[in-house]
Amino acid sequence: MASSDQLTRLRAVPVSAFYRAKGVDPAAVRTPDEFRRLPLTTKAELVADQAAHPPYGSNHSGTLADYGRVHQTSGTSTGRPLKWLDTPASWSWLLDCWADGFADDIGVRPDDRVFFPFSFGPFLGFWAGFEALARRGTWVIPGGGMTTAARLRYLLEHAATMVCCTPTYALHLAEVAAAEGLNLTDSPVRAVVVAGEPGGSIPATRTLIETAWGARLFDHYGLTEVGPVAFETIQTPGRLRVQTDRFIVECLEPDSDRDVPPGEVGELIVTNLGRHGSPLIRYRTGDLVKLTESAAGTYLDGGVLGRVDDMIHVRGNNVYPAAVEAIVRRFPDVAEFRIVIDTARPLADLRLDVEPTPTADAGRVCAAVADAIQNDLLFRAAVTAVPPGTLPRFEMKAKRVVKVG
Repeated sequence: MASSDQLTRLRAVPVSAFYRAKGVDPAAVRTPDEFRRLPLTTKAELVADQAAHPPYGSNHSGTLADYGRVHQTSGTSTGRPLKWLDTPASWSWLLDCWADGFADDIGVRPDDRVFFPFSFGPFLGFWAGFEALARRGTWVIPGGGMTTAARLRYLLEHAATMVCCTPTYALHLAEVAAAEGLNLTDSPVRAVVVAGEPGGSIPATRTLIETAWGARLFDHYGLTEVGPVAFETIQTPGRLRVQTDRFIVECLEPDSDRDVPPGEVGELIVTNLGRHGSPLIRYRTGDLVKLTESAAGTYLDGGVLGRVDDMIHVRGNNVYPAAVEAIVRRFPDVAEFRIVIDTARPLADLRLDVEPTPTADAGRVCAAVADAIQNDLLFRAAVTAVPPGTLPRFEMKAKRVVKVG
């Protein structure tokens, strides 16, 4: 339930043409019940709005001359990315979110050197995190435009103590380091901050990353459209603390407006309270979470558990890719994997392509993974080994689900 302090901040959010057309006036909201009666906002609405008012849509509190940054999402179900504008004030607010997350939750130290092996393109990614640290005087090391091997040598040369990337890329960096004879556990890196995928809060994936790096992993959750929402803290591994002074979060049943009980899985709904240039009110993120509240704060327990639109229907079973990853990553002999969904027949089949490490017994790895899937997820999946180096590696969000048929 929205607090009185949150509603006070909400009333300061300017109304855009987009929300005026929806009949939403933040300044008129006085009670939590009035807030809950506001209409939900969907990504499909935003995509349609930008198509109707190209290229940036109508969700702006000022003229285009008031804005100074443009980013875009990595894509939607339609394949069309959302373009997102920020005024200097809104961008500064995003930096404040990251700065507090780094300082209060992750515990950045004055002598830290933070490496960003990230190609700084239009995707928001770690842009705000990089600039937030630079603004507070922390040593930041950009790593765009390099091969993975070159990035590894660069971070070692500059004695980086923290690395910010996706979980998938953290694992790939470790894989290449092993091939290059570089021992990451002997490096100064003490923390790996991950975002963009559920992997950071999947126990098996988390263990692989922390073991390979000899460092503590910190998960983070945010979206291009709303900003940096939650950070894992030093004291609460596996739980992400929501910045409730900057965001109102709710947890609803997917495709409905009904609350789910605390601690049960539902879709995360986010309202940002300070990104006034491009506000979002009651935004359906499409991300599945367990939301819990206590005197210590509001948390995403276990981070992001999956996506509403990622559910795979396999012979009467509903499966999320994160559940498959949680099993596959228990096997260190699997370097990479891909989920192949064959929809050629009335009942879809799931095949798992696994790429064993070069020294692994491929047959044994495939049999062990298949048994684990059957035991844990209660269906049979064909598990096939592919040659080393066959499956793609990803710097940004991994795309491991492929549909055929």
